Amino acid sequence: MNRTLLIAIAAGGSAAMMLGAFGFQFLGEMPPCKLCIYQRYGHVIAILAGLVAYMRPVNPVLWIGALGALSSSVIGAYHAGVELKWWEGPNTCTSGSIEGLTPEELLAQITAAPIVRCDEIPWEMFGISMAGWNAIASLGLALIWVLATRQR
Repeated sequence: MNRTLLIAIAAGGSAAMMLGAFGFQFLGEMPPCKLCIYQRYGHVIAILAGLVAYMRPVNPVLWIGALGALSSSVIGAYHAGVELKWWEGPNTCTSGSIEGLTPEELLAQITAAPIVRCDEIPWEMFGISMAGWNAIASLGLALIWVLATRQR
């Protein structure tokens, strides 16, 4: 497979992931949590790398695309672990312990809490959440970027 096609598949895959995320957000009325937003940054980097690589497909640009997709995969895997309660997520978007909080601190935490929590699964398919699917797909896209670096 030639390098240009691999770049198009990788960057196009990230674009499709972003379209899917916006579809769930706006059409499916599932607002993103903080970790969902963080996962999008890597795809934006990969899309921009794809645009730059279209004009100049040099390996450093391709590695940036790979790192963008990989970062989305890593954050997605972390987010899936938070959803499955394997580990605690950021205090700003999960339901942490309220032990030891004064009533004033508890009220402040409640009023400052975001509407969307990172530790709840809003959608899943075959037992895998959106974050989990993003981790899997983004890892695949990162591998396609790496394959593109191997082509001449």
